Amino acid sequence: MTAALLNSLVTRLSPPPIPAVQAWGKSYGGGHGPLIDLSQAVPGYPPHADMLQWLGEAASSLAYTNYGPIEGETPLREAYAAHVSDLYGAKFGEGNIHVTSGCNQAFICAAMAVAAAGDTVLMTDPFYFNHETTLAMLGIKTGFVACDSANGFVPTVEAVERALTPDVRALALVTPNNPTGAIYPPEQLKAIFDVCRKHGIWLILDETYRDFLPEGYGAPHGLLAEKGWQDNLIQLYSFSKSFCIPGHRLGALTAGEKVVEEIAKIMDNLQICAPRAAQGAVARALPALAEWRAGNRHEIEVRADALREVMTDLGGWKLEAIGAYFAFVRHPFEGRSSAEVAEQLAKRAGILAIPGEYFGARHTRFLRFAFANADAVTIRQLRGRMVDFSL
Repeated sequence: MTAALLNSLVTRLSPPPIPAVQAWGKSYGGGHGPLIDLSQAVPGYPPHADMLQWLGEAASSLAYTNYGPIEGETPLREAYAAHVSDLYGAKFGEGNIHVTSGCNQAFICAAMAVAAAGDTVLMTDPFYFNHETTLAMLGIKTGFVACDSANGFVPTVEAVERALTPDVRALALVTPNNPTGAIYPPEQLKAIFDVCRKHGIWLILDETYRDFLPEGYGAPHGLLAEKGWQDNLIQLYSFSKSFCIPGHRLGALTAGEKVVEEIAKIMDNLQICAPRAAQGAVARALPALAEWRAGNRHEIEVRADALREVMTDLGGWKLEAIGAYFAFVRHPFEGRSSAEVAEQLAKRAGILAIPGEYFGARHTRFLRFAFANADAVTIRQLRGRMVDFSL
């Protein structure tokens, strides 16, 4: 009897990295105090009480027990369109919005809408690993735009142009960046967008962490106010971080109406509709909790400042980039891989961090710290655990 084969595009992938890293923490003996988990990007504080109430009311309502509109609930699409219009200084309507089950699903939809198996999508290097594995599963080839610490891990126009090949259909960027935290300046995004337009490719812009830009930063960029933006731009967003509801899986795309129509075909086969109760709650929360979200932005800045303080003159450890939720930290152990360092840091010092090589093979001297997970008091405990750490 011959065994049936599995899809090699899936079987060749590595196991999900977050559970693998968290498993290391199970060997920690507790000698330095409680485990400090800086591995997964989850809010380190609870949702607003009103959000919990609205989620409960929506979940217990018969109105949300059936299938909903594929593109998303009208109240949420309208509320989010108004929010995006206000933030970017341009006019958007319900037809420009498609709601998804989280931002990872938004990326899957965007990738499938613009590229087929055998086409190429460019990503930055280092890259967000779920974007890379998504493309790999779909049979879409990946090309890489090299980013390095000398440029603050911000992609340059020259690097983008060097990476272009005739089969490239899109460039996917994440800003503020995962894993580095780097914030791409508006003028740099405009220059890169111009390159995409010149070559007739899509810019897929993942702005999951835009609500945690520095206070007073203003609009993340002006691309959505550009004439004809809808011909080359798809913008992605997640409600998870801003509203502290990652378990409810809610994201959104902003795009031209034609793109939204095509993505509806994809969503009808992926999930039919995003979680309806969460959509109902977020539609109410989006305008109502603006002040609360601004307070959270300030709290994340406090945590970032605490990490900057911790990393100052810390025995060879170097903070190479930081912003929004993440920091990219260079470890001091020449010749030792980031996986070795992260594993021992978890098991012996009780600190969970993601190895840099999980975001690209050449980043073996780095660790990603998701510092938003821990409050400033906890973050300051890192110094005592790291200052004498050795391999």
